[in-house]
Amino acid sequence: MTMIRKFMLALIGAAVLAAPLALPASAHHSYSMFDMRRTVVLDATVVQFRWQNPHAFIRATVQAGGQTEEWSIEMTSPNNLTQEGWTRTSLRQGDRVQIYVHPLRSGARGGSYVGVRKADGTVLGTVE
Repeated sequence: MTMIRKFMLALIGAAVLAAPLALPASAHHSYSMFDMRRTVVLDATVVQFRWQNPHAFIRATVQAGGQTEEWSIEMTSPNNLTQEGWTRTSLRQGDRVQIYVHPLRSGARGGSYVGVRKADGTVLGTVE
C-alpha cells in the first residue's frame, strides 16, 4: 500500500470516527447587550424596514436636540412577528411612528424592539 493511500484511509477513518461527535450548533442570541429594565420611546421616521431571518430590523431617524440620529432596532424573527399581526408591509419608508425599545447598554443608538405605535393609532407589540 502506498503512503498516499494509507494517508487517505487514515483521513477517512478519522472523519468517520469524528462524525458522531459533531453536534448541531445552537444559534441563540443573548439580550445582555440591551437594558431590558428600561423602555425608551422614540418619535421616529422609518428609513428602512427589513423583513428577514433570523431577525427583522427597523432603521429609523429620530430628532434629538436639533440633530438627526439614526437608530437601528433589532426585532425577532418574521415568524414570531406575524403572531403579533406584523406583515412585510407593516412599515414603509417615511412612516412616522413611535418605537418602544430596550436601549443598548453601551449608549449607542440602537435597541431591542418592544412595540410600535403607527400614526393611525395601530399598535404592534407592546406599548405603554
